[in-house]
Amino acid sequence: MIDKDLVIIGGGSAGMAAAIGAYDSGVRDILIIERSPFLGGILNQCIHNGFGLTEFKEELTGPEFAGRFIDQVNERGIAYVLETTVTGLTKGKVVTYTNMKEGVVEVRAKAIIMATGCYERSAGAIGIPGERPAGILTAGQAQLFLNEYGYLCGHRVFILGSGDIGLIMARRLTLEGAKVLGVAEIMPWSNGLNRNMVQCLYDFGIPLYLSHTVSKVVGRGRLERIEISKVDERMKPIKGTEMSFDVDTLILSIGLIPNNDLLRSIGIPTSRSRGAIVNENFETPLDGVFSCGNVLHVHDLVDNVVAEAREAGKSAAAYLKGALPPQGKEIDVAPGDGIGYVVPSRLSFEGTADSYLFKFRVRKPSKSVFIDYAVDGKVVKSVFKPVIIPSEMEIERVPKNLLENAKESITVSLRRKEA
Repeated sequence: MIDKDLVIIGGGSAGMAAAIGAYDSGVRDILIIERSPFLGGILNQCIHNGFGLTEFKEELTGPEFAGRFIDQVNERGIAYVLETTVTGLTKGKVVTYTNMKEGVVEVRAKAIIMATGCYERSAGAIGIPGERPAGILTAGQAQLFLNEYGYLCGHRVFILGSGDIGLIMARRLTLEGAKVLGVAEIMPWSNGLNRNMVQCLYDFGIPLYLSHTVSKVVGRGRLERIEISKVDERMKPIKGTEMSFDVDTLILSIGLIPNNDLLRSIGIPTSRSRGAIVNENFETPLDGVFSCGNVLHVHDLVDNVVAEAREAGKSAAAYLKGALPPQGKEIDVAPGDGIGYVVPSRLSFEGTADSYLFKFRVRKPSKSVFIDYAVDGKVVKSVFKPVIIPSEMEIERVPKNLLENAKESITVSLRRKEA
C-alpha cells in the first residue's frame, strides 16, 4: 500500500490543471494516473487550432495547448504514471491501479480528484436499424485514426450528429481528400459551436440536414449505403422522407457521456448532466473526493476546463490543510424551465467566497430571454440574453448575499421576455 496526499485520476487538461492548482497551493505529494501513453488526453489528437485564447491569449492547437501544461507539470516535479488503468476505488479513498511495469498497486489517498473526462455515444446507444458492417465509428475514433495513426477511415463519408468533433472531422476529412456527403442532425438546430458550423461545413459546402437521422444502414462486410429520414416531433423517422447515400463510412457525433463509472461503483450520486453532485468547492458528497472538467459536465472550451480544474485543485489543497469547511447542510441548486443542468448542484455557504460561478446549458436555442436565479421560489437576479444556444455553456457569477438566505432550494430557469 502506497500513501499519497492527493491522487488525480486522469492526466488530460483537467487532471494536469488540477494538479498544478493543488501544487501552487502548497501540496507536494501528488500522483496523476493516466491510462494513455502520454499526458494530455484527447488534446493530443486535436490538431486543429482554437485552443488557448483565454488561458494563454493566443491560438494554439490541441497538442500545443497540452504541451504547455505538460511543461508546467514537469517543471513542478509532479509525479505521474502513464499507461495505467484504475480498476477500483473505495469510500475509504483507496485507489487500485494496474500497469505492465508495477502490476497491481493500491494507493491510499487523503484526497482524490476525478478528472476522467467523457466517452462517446456509439451506434449501440441509439440502435440504428439495418446491418452491422464495418465502417461505422465515432468521431473521436476517426480523429484518432487520422491525426495520430495517419489512417484515412473512408473516402465517401456521412456524419450523424452535429457535435463539434463531428463538424471538425468533416473539414479534416475533406482536406485529406475524402468526400463528405452531408451531416444529419436529429434536432432542429445544430449542437456544435457556431464558429465550427461556419468554418467546417458552410465554408466547404457540406450540406446539413436538420431534423433528420439515419434510418437504415446497408452493407455486407463494409458499409455500402445509408438512408436518412426526416423525424417528427417525437424524433421518429417519417416514412416517405428517405434519402439514400452511397458511402463507405458513417461517423457518429451524437454526444459525450461523463465517465463516472468509478464514482458510481461506490454509490456517489450523479446529476442530470451525468456528472457527480458537487458543491461550490467541486467536492462530491464523499468527503475529500472532488470532480472537475468533462467528467463533471461537458465543456465547450478547454480553456474553461482548465480554469475549473485549477479551482478544484485549490479546493483539494484547502481540504488537505484543514481549511475547507466540513460538509454539512447544503442547499440544492436545481435546473428549472429550459435549463439542462446546473453546476454546482449544491451550495454550503460556509466558505469565504463573496460570489459563486454558475455553469449551465439551455435545452434549446432561444432569443430575448432572461435567466432567472430564484431563492425558495423568489427571483433574486435576472440576466437578459438576446440569444442563447445549447452548444455554448453559460457561465454567470452571482453574489453570495443574494443566495445565502435560501432555506430550501435555488433554481436557475429560462424565461421569455414579454413582448
